[in-house]
Amino acid sequence: MTDSFQYLKIQFVYPFFCIAGVDEAGRGCLAGPVVAGAFMFPFSAPPPTVPLMDSKVLSAEKREKCFEWILQYAMWGVGESSALEIDQFGIKKATFLSMQRAIENLPQPPEKLHIDGNDGFSFSIPSESFIKGDARFVEISGASIVAKVIRDKKMKEYDILFPQYGFARHKGYGTKEHFELLKKYGASPVHRHGYEPLKTWETQGTLF
Repeated sequence: MTDSFQYLKIQFVYPFFCIAGVDEAGRGCLAGPVVAGAFMFPFSAPPPTVPLMDSKVLSAEKREKCFEWILQYAMWGVGESSALEIDQFGIKKATFLSMQRAIENLPQPPEKLHIDGNDGFSFSIPSESFIKGDARFVEISGASIVAKVIRDKKMKEYDILFPQYGFARHKGYGTKEHFELLKKYGASPVHRHGYEPLKTWETQGTLF
């Protein structure tokens, strides 16, 4: 199936602004917020030069091109839950809160939501959840791009505030480099202190 044919097929299935896709980024990180995006596909707009798809399969450059198109043509919203909220409420509730905030920040309310994942979240707007929905529905793909691009920008801001952790490179994920820097400097205020192995490390005095 060609990209142009896929775009036309999507137009036929969803002929107007009505469904918002919702997805998150940063759920498994050791630091920084969990960020959710909400996205409504604009069918009066020209097709994006880079087809919208799951943000994880796009390079950073292609995600930025998609995001530029989204900024120009789409309806979108973003919400986040901080590391402090993640520690306070747990990642599942914090993810739900970030999604609620993203939906509330859409320029207009959708008629229906397509949610990535299988958490069973319930919203005031009718919704359906889909495992690997970011690879199946363009509205969820767009939401995943919004969430990923905005979160990466946030982690670059944290990199300026806390340059010793390399946030701009690993974006808060548990890479080997990140663990080595944690061993050297300890945890920052934007780390998730309730996440393992940080929780055990801070209570027992050892990371490993």
